[in-house]
Amino acid sequence: MTTVEQPVDVLLSDGATVQLRQIRPDDAAAIVAMHARFSERTRYLRYFSPYPRIPERDLKRFVTVDHRDREAFVVLAGERIVAVGRYERLGPASPEAEVAFVVEDAYQGRGIGSVLLEHLADAAGRHGIVHFVAEVLPANGQMLRVFADFGYQVQRQYADGVVHLTFPIAATEATLEVQRGREHRTEARSIARLLAPRGIAVYGASTTGQGVGAALLGHLRDGGFSGAIVPVHPSAATVAGLQAYPSAVDAGLDVDLAVVAVAPEAVTEVVQDAARAGAHGLVVVSAGFAESGPAGAAAQRALVRAAHLAGMRVVGPNCLGVANTDPAVRLNATLAPVLPAAGRVGVFSQSGAFGVALLAEASRRGLGLSSFVSAGNRADVSGNDLLQYWQDDPGTDVITLYLETFGNPRKFARLARRIGRSKPVVALASPARPPGVGEAPALDAAAVSALFAQSGVIRVDTVSELLDVGVLLAHQPLPGGRRVAVVGNSSALTGLAATAGAGQGLMVADGYPHDVGPTGGAGAYAAALAAAAADERVDAVVAVFAPPLPGQLTDPEADFAAALPDARATGKPVVATFLAGRVPTGVPAYPSVEEAVRALARVTRYADWLRRPSGVLPELARVDRSAGQAALGPDGAETAALLGAYGIDVVESAPAGSVDEVVAAGERLGWPVALKAADPGLRHRLDLGAVRLDLADADALRRAYAEMAPVFGARVLVQPMVAPGVACVVELVEDPAFGPVVGFGLGGVATELLGDRAWRAVPLTDRDAAELVDEPRAAPLLHGHRGAAPVDRAALVELLLRVGRLADEQPRVRSLTLNPVLARPDGISVLHATVGAGAASPRPDTGPRRL
Repeated sequence: MTTVEQPVDVLLSDGATVQLRQIRPDDAAAIVAMHARFSERTRYLRYFSPYPRIPERDLKRFVTVDHRDREAFVVLAGERIVAVGRYERLGPASPEAEVAFVVEDAYQGRGIGSVLLEHLADAAGRHGIVHFVAEVLPANGQMLRVFADFGYQVQRQYADGVVHLTFPIAATEATLEVQRGREHRTEARSIARLLAPRGIAVYGASTTGQGVGAALLGHLRDGGFSGAIVPVHPSAATVAGLQAYPSAVDAGLDVDLAVVAVAPEAVTEVVQDAARAGAHGLVVVSAGFAESGPAGAAAQRALVRAAHLAGMRVVGPNCLGVANTDPAVRLNATLAPVLPAAGRVGVFSQSGAFGVALLAEASRRGLGLSSFVSAGNRADVSGNDLLQYWQDDPGTDVITLYLETFGNPRKFARLARRIGRSKPVVALASPARPPGVGEAPALDAAAVSALFAQSGVIRVDTVSELLDVGVLLAHQPLPGGRRVAVVGNSSALTGLAATAGAGQGLMVADGYPHDVGPTGGAGAYAAALAAAAADERVDAVVAVFAPPLPGQLTDPEADFAAALPDARATGKPVVATFLAGRVPTGVPAYPSVEEAVRALARVTRYADWLRRPSGVLPELARVDRSAGQAALGPDGAETAALLGAYGIDVVESAPAGSVDEVVAAGERLGWPVALKAADPGLRHRLDLGAVRLDLADADALRRAYAEMAPVFGARVLVQPMVAPGVACVVELVEDPAFGPVVGFGLGGVATELLGDRAWRAVPLTDRDAAELVDEPRAAPLLHGHRGAAPVDRAALVELLLRVGRLADEQPRVRSLTLNPVLARPDGISVLHATVGAGAASPRPDTGPRRL
């Protein structure tokens, strides 16, 4: 949400940054100055007259707004206002407002109008305005396109020489698609400018050749960077054999990128110098920022603020640098002296130290690199930015990420779902997460993996696994299924591979593993591999080879590995573990069969995800978002009203604290009834005697209360009996890493102890909800286990969709538990619900675009 205290930075269509904030009365002089820079045409198109100067009365009204019925935003490039947009409500409490904006000539055509429109519509919608109206001269084609291209359902009328436009401003799928398309293009362009600069200024390189700056300069030079390299030094004429300059602008060259290795206190001056030279971005390798404490964090915020005001993006600080192996660029602005060979894998690392190890291991494995970015403290450029860039980068086929934390997990999931359809995304991310909100357990490694898999992301646990999977994806086709052929010359190795495959969810194809035996020659081995690769029952091949004992082979010099390329020619993936000999380039080789099979299994699960249709957000009847908001008061949530607003009916519970109240409740609800301890942790504990069922009359109810009250307390709940079913639990928690997540599992002490819950991040698609129902290990109980009738699975899926919609639309709901939910062949019954409400949690992937 944009407020007076919180300006936002936004990207223009060319990837440059500007600031957007609410107008202030002290902006009057800057507004007059901007107006003076307008061309006569711009003035005429905005004001329908020459309007050479702004009268004092109009100026005061322009800059003084109430931020409700009248709102205005200004866009600043540096300290200069270059655009202003405003709306004005058409009468008290009117649902309509007139909208208008004007952009300085030099900044027209760069997407400022659409950004202003997004923020104005968001602000207006929060104050009850549902329609914008605008009047535009027919000659103002640029303005008409802004409205027409936004996805709004625009109604046009032409009268008195003016085009009158009216359109609803509520976000729709069409407007979101347009907005996210623009977000993708602007973020991708901002990164492209960093990775393919025409010239680079290096700050902090010493004349002695010692230190971080000198290393960066040397790596740039020795890597064969195709553009100009400009060392900036206050006094030296040359640095590392290159002509140096006291200021980057003095070089008179096109400088797009600044690589910075100076002390934190000198960075602000560097930003100003780079901006004067026209740089688009900064790579700040210097440490001493947010990682060093509060003072460093303040310096980091000042760095980003200064860079954004100058139109620049920031990689880092405290990072390893950036690289691009494109032969037309040959950029090595990193602390790694040698990069891996050129290839088609993009690598993002949040950690600098980790990035060094990652690059070294990639070189050892022969994993070709397209581009590399180390974000360090991730003050600005993040993994999400790189996802946007790599999506359309023709030089990148596989995306690998090392993530310590998520700045915007909802956006990451959204981008990964889209990008994963065309390019695999592999992420090394720790399963360790801070506990979720409420009583729900912290998400374990399986839950974290499931949340990644929901978006098609292949999650791994170690650097070795990241590269295991990366090498396989870079060199092999995706498997068409889970059927695997294991071929080898050692029964021990083939047996290990088959066992490992079954443990990873792969199916060993009929007739395998196939062991040619230790005396089988290279010809027999090649024939077995070729037959396996050609077998229609096989989707992938695992080739294993152990060195035979002396004297077992008639031709000990035979090249067994030579058969691997032929097997690969069938279009099926082949992975190999050769304990002797060298595997040919292009065939992923692993030191153990377990590692080979694990990598293959992860890629197979990704291929399964690709084959399944994308989920959709279905329309749900009986959903009233406004009623849900009304049920969230300052003191908490009215549970029944909140759930009812989303079509979730809860069986009525009558609280009671004495035998007379218990009987009165039973009479009102109708017999038979159930009696339960009031404590939420006991309401489903039939095993402890805290629940009594099928109480047919007042006498039975009195007896049950007399037995329970001394043990569990006088406070109880009385409920009408419902038909029995399989007890299930639905949860909503606010996870610090993934945001709101929905969990599903079956009830019972055993499943709670085992943590048998499935989890998916909000928003839930129909596919997500269906997978939630089927994923718990106890899910067979829902499908007719041991002759029981299957439950109404569709009703459970719909319930989860409703919980997901509630979580998505009501950010004040921080936790929710439905326990138990009884699932039956004829439907479901929600017996109890608890809701935890608080301040709205941040939802950074909603609303208008911002950095």
